[in-house]
Amino acid sequence: MGRLFGTDGVRGLANGDLTASLALGLSQAAARVLTQGRHADELRQQGKRPTAIVARDPRVSGEFLTAAVSAGLASSGIDVLDAGVLPTPAAAFLVGDINADFGVMVSASHNPAPDNGIKFFSFGGTKLPDEVEERIERALDEGDVLAPTGADVGRIRRFADAEDRYLLHLLGTLDVSLNGVHVVLDCAHGAASAISPQVFTDAGARVTVIGADPDGLNINEGAGSTHLELLQAAVVAEGADFGIAHDGDADRCLAVDAHGNVVDGDQIMAILAVSMHERGALAADTLVATVMSNLGLKRAMAARGIRMVETKVGDRYVLEALAEHRLSLGGEQSGHIIFSEHATTGDGILTGLQLAAEIVRTGRSLADLASVMTVFPQVLINVRDVDRTALDGHSVIAEAVAAEEALLGDTGRVLLRASGTEQMVRVMVEAAELETAQAVADRLAGLVAEQLAV
Repeated sequence: MGRLFGTDGVRGLANGDLTASLALGLSQAAARVLTQGRHADELRQQGKRPTAIVARDPRVSGEFLTAAVSAGLASSGIDVLDAGVLPTPAAAFLVGDINADFGVMVSASHNPAPDNGIKFFSFGGTKLPDEVEERIERALDEGDVLAPTGADVGRIRRFADAEDRYLLHLLGTLDVSLNGVHVVLDCAHGAASAISPQVFTDAGARVTVIGADPDGLNINEGAGSTHLELLQAAVVAEGADFGIAHDGDADRCLAVDAHGNVVDGDQIMAILAVSMHERGALAADTLVATVMSNLGLKRAMAARGIRMVETKVGDRYVLEALAEHRLSLGGEQSGHIIFSEHATTGDGILTGLQLAAEIVRTGRSLADLASVMTVFPQVLINVRDVDRTALDGHSVIAEAVAAEEALLGDTGRVLLRASGTEQMVRVMVEAAELETAQAVADRLAGLVAEQLAV
């Protein structure tokens, strides 16, 4: 079989690609692999069972998939704490907060309702490295599962105070009250629908809420971080100071200023990096971002004496770089922002709170704060139905990229990247002028389609 794990767990059409049988088997395999650490060994020596936290977003398929995951874990001798509907970063936080052995989040993030996914967090609440995911896949393929009987099977219990623990954690990251701030929250009819309005209200903000009526089928539908039009209109109509958009599992945050202009993840990172730098809170005066971040972010950081570390696309790679270099802030253009002091994954609610705090702290508008960087026009073309594996080392394409980069000079850049899940190559071009970026992207996309045709 091909690699089961993608860039963020296992994801696919619920009850099509991602079945109850697969969810059960995957959780049994994960139980085998993720309970081989010192913590689990110490528990067994004490006659205790390992513990896993299971949470989900509100999409309807999460109900049967969570049941299958919990069954697989309990049948492997794992005690399950069912946290119910919670954001992905809440699940990650809770694993570390109660020293659980690992966690499972059932969510397809920003994908439409028919999809779903399963992602795992290891001891401490961190995402799994590639080699651990590969071990889980091997255990699944080989049927290598734990099968205790009698009193050694796991129990499944409700994690009653899960939401309260997470809410108090979020409030504890603030050093200012949000009194006087009016924010519109778009919860994407997802996992943030209950807790995001609550925490902003508890922090003192005046809150207007949209996209917070999940019915299991409307998650991300015309709402949230992938559909900002409703939030833009609501912020202007309400006369709010700014708006925050989450995605289905609330690990992303995009923003809208008082005029309805979008403030993306790069701009949010720029605002927060400069703030932390000025307050002496930006470790090593360095920001971590992926190769997809805008050239304008690099220029803005360089102008303020802030260094940058680049990673592959995926917030887990950002997290790995943060840990390796002992840094404090990183993220993606898509709105996954990681504060390593407070979180082990992207957290959209935490990011929104910290952005609001900076508005209060400085007395400046979001539009004014976002002017810290100039966004270079960016064109992204997905070239489909091509042999993505042939991209690396393809001399004709490499020569064409080098020629285009020479023409752009220091006023733009080119990035070609093979998709991790589809037969597709992404062509991204930035330039000082949109017309230039579009022309370069069109030329390279045409060449990729010609040279890598299948």
